[in-house]
Amino acid sequence: MPIELNHTIVHARDKRESAHFLAGILGLEVGPQTGPFLPVETANGVTLDFADIPAESITMQHYAFLVSEEEFDAAWARIRQAGVEFYADPRLRRPGEINHGHGGRGLYFLDPAGHGMEILTRPYGGG
Repeated sequence: MPIELNHTIVHARDKRESAHFLAGILGLEVGPQTGPFLPVETANGVTLDFADIPAESITMQHYAFLVSEEEFDAAWARIRQAGVEFYADPRLRRPGEINHGHGGRGLYFLDPAGHGMEILTRPYGGG
């Protein structure tokens, strides 16, 4: 069997807020709580399991989501409609812009816990 990423834990101040925020932006569903985790599953079967931890214990992580052109347009519209700040670069120095790197489009935004989220239409290297 080839090795695949199955799930990862996403630390949050409020797992419900963070899970629903990301699911809303990406057009995904929040699954039923399993133990201490609130899952959001992506199309390739990877689950982000949101878990509450004290805010001072959260270390910023980066999560990148490969999306279709149509999904990008829909997510970008939801980001703008919700008034979420977005950036063309991972250092958050180009606010209100998207990038056109790797032959596609991309943007970065922060989730309620401060994690760096990215949506992109082409993987790095243009593959």
